[in-house]
Amino acid sequence: MKKSLLVSAVCIYDPEGRLLTVRKSGTTKFMHPGGKPEPGETAAQAGSRELAEEVGILVDAADLELMGVWTGTAANESNTDIVATVYTAPGRWDSKAIRPTAEIAELRWMDISRAAEHDDLAPLLTEYVLPHLLAS
Repeated sequence: MKKSLLVSAVCIYDPEGRLLTVRKSGTTKFMHPGGKPEPGETAAQAGSRELAEEVGILVDAADLELMGVWTGTAANESNTDIVATVYTAPGRWDSKAIRPTAEIAELRWMDISRAAEHDDLAPLLTEYVLPHLLAS
């Protein structure tokens, strides 16, 4: 039986409309900044905290806009499904000012219309978020 893991993720865009993706240390898949909520945290609070910890972006949890909640295959944990609450951060962010911190090994700004060219994206992105964004 698969385990289930709650996570929060946040879509961040630069002025050109590219989506920020991150690759965590010791992994091969690119995904949104985000992670597991701490005890007592709401999904939005977890998303806000993870943005600050992983890429140094400060956004109040109340300012995050809910995009959707999806259940899918975890990118880096075998035999695990994730229940992901995905938000969009307001505004556009200077890509030069964002730096990987914590467990982030690499940042990549991706043109969502060219996402199919990447074979290293997390299932949450390819199966749920990108189709949602491309249909909007």
